[in-house]
Amino acid sequence: MRWTTSRRRCTATRTRGGPSCDGPAGSSSRTRSGVILERTTMSDTGAGAPEETGGAQLTPAEKAAKIAELRKGMLSTRPQELGGAKPEGGRAPAAASPPAQRAAEPAERATPPEAPAAAPFTPAAPASPAAPAAPAGTAPDGGPRGDALQETTAVLTAGGAPAELAAAAVAEFGDGAAGRLRDDPWAVLGLPGVRPEHADRFARELLGPEAEPGDPRRGRALVLWLLEQAALRGHSALELTEVTAGLDRLRMPDPVAAVQAAVEDGRVLPSQEELTGAEAHAAGGEDDEPPTRTLLALERFAMAENILAEGLLQLMATFVPGDDVDPGEADPDDPGTDDAGTDEVDVTDDVDVTDVTDAEQKTGEAETGEEDATGPTATDATDATAAATQAPATPGPAAWAAAAEAAPSSSARALIQAVADNAVVLHTGGEAARAEAAALLAAARGLGLRAWAATWTDQGRTSFAALTGADADARADAGACVVTLAELLSGAAGPGRAPDGSLALDLLIVLDAPLLDVELAATVLESLADGTRLVLSGDPGQLWSAAPGRFFADLLAAKVCPAVASRTPDFGPIGELVSGVGIGELQPVEAPDKEVVILTAKDGGEAVHRAVQLLTDSIPRALGIPAEQVVLLTPGHGGPAGTRALNAAAKARLNPGPGRFGGFDPGDRVVDSPAPGITRPARVLDGDTTGLHLEYADGSRRTVPPAEAARLRHGWALTVHQALGRRWPGAVVVLPEDAAAALTRQWVYTAFGRGERHLSVVHAAGPALAQAVAERPAQPRTTRLRAILAENGAMAH
Repeated sequence: MRWTTSRRRCTATRTRGGPSCDGPAGSSSRTRSGVILERTTMSDTGAGAPEETGGAQLTPAEKAAKIAELRKGMLSTRPQELGGAKPEGGRAPAAASPPAQRAAEPAERATPPEAPAAAPFTPAAPASPAAPAAPAGTAPDGGPRGDALQETTAVLTAGGAPAELAAAAVAEFGDGAAGRLRDDPWAVLGLPGVRPEHADRFARELLGPEAEPGDPRRGRALVLWLLEQAALRGHSALELTEVTAGLDRLRMPDPVAAVQAAVEDGRVLPSQEELTGAEAHAAGGEDDEPPTRTLLALERFAMAENILAEGLLQLMATFVPGDDVDPGEADPDDPGTDDAGTDEVDVTDDVDVTDVTDAEQKTGEAETGEEDATGPTATDATDATAAATQAPATPGPAAWAAAAEAAPSSSARALIQAVADNAVVLHTGGEAARAEAAALLAAARGLGLRAWAATWTDQGRTSFAALTGADADARADAGACVVTLAELLSGAAGPGRAPDGSLALDLLIVLDAPLLDVELAATVLESLADGTRLVLSGDPGQLWSAAPGRFFADLLAAKVCPAVASRTPDFGPIGELVSGVGIGELQPVEAPDKEVVILTAKDGGEAVHRAVQLLTDSIPRALGIPAEQVVLLTPGHGGPAGTRALNAAAKARLNPGPGRFGGFDPGDRVVDSPAPGITRPARVLDGDTTGLHLEYADGSRRTVPPAEAARLRHGWALTVHQALGRRWPGAVVVLPEDAAAALTRQWVYTAFGRGERHLSVVHAAGPALAQAVAERPAQPRTTRLRAILAENGAMAH
């Protein structure tokens, strides 16, 4: 066992009485400054149990009784009670960017270990991390305060921990880091790369015999660690029984006491959720009471889900549809009037619409760190001010009916009709369905609304803008109102902000909505003024966000707003194959022009050989698609056919070289992954002492400093998570023999859909592929949002 140092993320969402990170209340200034630390996967499997196992041990029956008692004690905790009070005066200005960086390789995530005892460890040199933002404990010149670093280094060294952790400890705990670690040695578990066995050894070195397995400080730290590990797998919460079972594996003598200590500390919030359907039947119930489950969530995720539920219901409760104006009283300069039609449209004719009811006023606000974004030039300050102060257009039913009548398809017409009468609308469909959202954007702009669309990537922005109008003028107008979500929230592009801090718009269309995690979605909701129309559009069959939550899926399941399902299929052999996968069928398709090719391989080595041959020779020669427009996709980074092996083989064929610039050579294809699911393809132009000079896919150029070069990866091969939000003319999906555990229907659906003109599948997974498509829809995620929406909706009635 050994220590490693890496970086762990710390996001700035609203908290109660302290920061959202695992630091003390005194470190809130550090949290708000947007410190970014990143955690990398450890290769060991130690469970972190201390060598000494003294202390009273509970029998299984006693543990079960205490868990039941704890659950009953939490029965009065409603999910919506986790939120704070909304400040007087209405909405506070929301933060202007999505959550900060996460790990650059999200597919390699740590899994809570099972149970071996702790092994000795030795300090190791840190992996080369990207330069983090300046921590709270910094001097005016930007450098860490020497005294705090020296004191913290001394404490870490006394406990046998690497001195390299000192800067991270000061960033996490502030100038009092040394005192915090002396008082609570298990707090070291919140630092990058530290595992329970490391923390136990550190505590024994500092405390001696006083470091007991049942120490409440150890219990609190382990509960937080288990929930952080679950977040890496996409869970925004865990069931109480899962947490106590994890504590058992870590040899915590009294798991219930540990949970109680973590809840009392305020960094873990409990909630009760009524079970429904098959879960309720399996759980049964007592005394005619509906069965429930108790969930535990880290404060930042609990708050984000509350903000989401309250924000959605707030938009619905404050929405006021426009009224038709008598033609004799119409103002010719008012863009909200139109005499093109008179009949009111019933949206239920073409779309399944769930009635929207009044809801409680939402509470709280979300705060996130800022993230750099590139794209169109930011809106001019004068124009932004004018847009923010102009009176919003309020087209009535007749104007909306005329716009719907002019829609290019029945699905686009249904979407426009739903948006006319509702504040929040969900829109589902594949790649072809994006044209319907584009038709809505053009129609809303034509009605005088300040309508904007936000995509996940710059590629998505460009392709969506091309769909927004049949003629050049209309396309230019609506296309200018398409930005990436990062640009919109950071202010790099978009409509600007109103005086109250909300976005100056009347309608926001968010494409690729399934990719929004709970914290990012909360930031979007907090950025919208009351009464704004919000359309969330995306393909429900694709992978969820790389970060915790399943926002779009939970919202669909809760049925609290209208959902318009596109009737426009994705055409061609690739569209037919992907559609079949979406319903659990993996069937051969006719591909007369070699749009789909399936190849088998006996093992990972042969799969790499075949994939690189397709990339470098077969696809360019037979189909005329250059290698630069073909991507290799695989489940993970490691293994015989992971991204590392594929990229090494592709570089050897396409651009051999010594990697003299930090492992890269001019001409190398690379990707910059500032966050899971966010990938910016680029090409290395050159390198020198100032850094790597890159040219991105959109033609922009940037010099990446040496301190940030560690987050770059070779980009011929990507994981499917890295490819989210992008498509390529050609895609080669590699399925090695060890891919079975990673395969789900959702993964296969997403991977196969990355190819626009051609898809090759190099298949060495045997029957695991068909089994995944037929039997494993998605990796399960535990979240609270659906229950919160249901309860808040019921209370609104």
